[in-house]
Amino acid sequence: MIAQYLWETGSAIIGLMGLSHLRATLWTNKLFPRNEKLIEEMRDASLLISEKLMMWKSWIGFNATHSSGTAFIGIMNFYLALNCFTFLRSSQFLLLLTILTVGFYVWVAWKYWLRIVLVMLSVAWGAFIVAYILMFI
Repeated sequence: MIAQYLWETGSAIIGLMGLSHLRATLWTNKLFPRNEKLIEEMRDASLLISEKLMMWKSWIGFNATHSSGTAFIGIMNFYLALNCFTFLRSSQFLLLLTILTVGFYVWVAWKYWLRIVLVMLSVAWGAFIVAYILMFI
């Protein structure tokens, strides 16, 4: 039972982080550069792949898809832990894929993101790892 609660906790953290990032991306200016000139330059700068693909739209799109994917991972894992824990427990693939994915997020956060993001992801990752261990001892 503790393993299930830990998996739900890790999932809730990841899902809420993804939803918060999506909100910040699409409905606030919190992920905008402070430099207004840079925003203008990003709106005018195309990527090498295509002159029609502008850096600003790509920036927003990358953030939106990253956050929606993160929200999906959290929400789907929460749903499975809450409603189908026996199935989730029997799927080494889903368990390990979740642990590896969140572990990758922790590494990226350590290299590139804010400390609070690193801490939150590390707590979620730790919850997943301890839940995994408890499932099999």
